[in-house]
Amino acid sequence: MRSMLALPFALCLLGLTRATPPALDDAATVAALDTKYQAAVKANDADGMAAILAEDFILVTGRGATFTRADLLEDARKKSTTYEHQEDTLQKVRVWGNTAVVTALLWEKGTSGGNAFDKKLWFSDVYVRTPKGWKYVFGQASMALP
Repeated sequence: MRSMLALPFALCLLGLTRATPPALDDAATVAALDTKYQAAVKANDADGMAAILAEDFILVTGRGATFTRADLLEDARKKSTTYEHQEDTLQKVRVWGNTAVVTALLWEKGTSGGNAFDKKLWFSDVYVRTPKGWKYVFGQASMALP
């Protein structure tokens, strides 16, 4: 009996088996990356955002406006928006092969163009595994919640 239990443990130590399924590892990786992206947005860290955003990224808002990677990076560099809060809760990551979808409830509070805002909204972010790691390729935001 003892040798039957020792074999899986020894294989794990040798890296021949995984302690956690790959999808769980990927979900944790994408969750951390999406949290890092939200922090970069809050700090207007264009370089941090650029490292995560895919070259052909697109964001669609609840009002139907679209923004490209270049639009978001330019806004961050200009610091057109300043954030007091840019945090999400209820984050859930689902992974299917080389694609991951993050859904979460986002709380944004700050000023943009001299106008104050304080809103919560749902969003879905799509990440794709690339040779350079996971990249954020598409975002969809709801309208502000009542």
